[in-house]
Amino acid sequence: MIKSIKVMLLPNNKQRTKLFQSAGVARWTYNWTLARQQENYKNGGKFISDGELRKELTQLKKTEEFNWLNNYSNNITKQSIKDACLAYQRFFKHQADFPKFKSKRKSRPSFYIDNCKIKFSENKVKLEKLADSKKQNKQKINWIKLTEKNRIPLNCKYYNPRVTFDGINWWISVGIDTDYKEDFEVTKTNGIGIDIGIKDLAICSDKAVYKNINKSKKVKKLKKKKRRLQRRVSRKYLKNKKGGSYCKTSNIIKSEKELLKLNHRLTDIRHNYLHQVTSEIIKREPKFIVLEDLNVRGMMKNRHLAKAVQEQCFYEFYRQIQYKCNWNNIEFVVADRFFPSSKLCSCCGNVKKDLKLSDRTYVCSECGNTIDRDYQASVNLCNYGKSIV
Repeated sequence: MIKSIKVMLLPNNKQRTKLFQSAGVARWTYNWTLARQQENYKNGGKFISDGELRKELTQLKKTEEFNWLNNYSNNITKQSIKDACLAYQRFFKHQADFPKFKSKRKSRPSFYIDNCKIKFSENKVKLEKLADSKKQNKQKINWIKLTEKNRIPLNCKYYNPRVTFDGINWWISVGIDTDYKEDFEVTKTNGIGIDIGIKDLAICSDKAVYKNINKSKKVKKLKKKKRRLQRRVSRKYLKNKKGGSYCKTSNIIKSEKELLKLNHRLTDIRHNYLHQVTSEIIKREPKFIVLEDLNVRGMMKNRHLAKAVQEQCFYEFYRQIQYKCNWNNIEFVVADRFFPSSKLCSCCGNVKKDLKLSDRTYVCSECGNTIDRDYQASVNLCNYGKSIV
């Protein structure tokens, strides 16, 4: 099994400049590859393989116009050509939309590093060809500090190392091969059904309830600060409007960066809470975990619930539960979207078709069972998992 590790970088000014330039080289190569493929398709030619395009780019590097590409690692351009060709092929296989050209302003800066040439120490990472000179004192620029010490293991094989920029900080992510136990270990509990919602994040069949982090005082205070910052940026844009266009001043850039930091902080708080919740569920060592396949896209169409659904990060919760189940030999079950988890009585099996969203307590008309609807949904999901497993 391959586990991915992501660590934040602490580059100095020279290293930061080189990282942005390397990301620019990757973006330019990606756009050049797409343009060549489109031009070739219009002329009636067949698909150009990435090997042929790499040879063509090697010849371009020998010209004066594109000689600047020799100052950067060859692996950056090589992988960008592969990525563009893969995206182009996926469109014709009806697996994805047509690939778009990467914009300098809107696209996320990132580039690839060769897995054989990357090196890690306790608190540093060595990237390829950041330094212009080959002198030993200049080669120190290639070593960039990491925020976490001994996070990435040394002397092992790395998979798909990438350097990315999130708008504030630079990050490096690598995949590491780890041992996987095929035999299931002895577990303490039978299984857990989890009903996720907006009032509470998760209600488990073992009566564990995890509250909505977005209703806490800390998050509400940050959201209020975010609204004020958004209004401030909007007023500055209107104040500096010249004719039909908006003028972006230094103060606007400063306020937008402050707003971006606040957005990242809110996202980090929510994702950290999801990690705490999912890890706590996994530590109970259930035999299986059942989640319902919710129609999140349909829920987002409701303008009264869209914001609350978006802040709950349902997809991230699913993703974390799924990969943590794989790591700990726990079977992950997804219940059918049309399974009546809330409408089904956990005692007699009667289905209450007229159950409304406002009915928070379930009262069965057949057996008189009175129970919280979310807890009953988790119990029904647990029973669904028992029938599947």
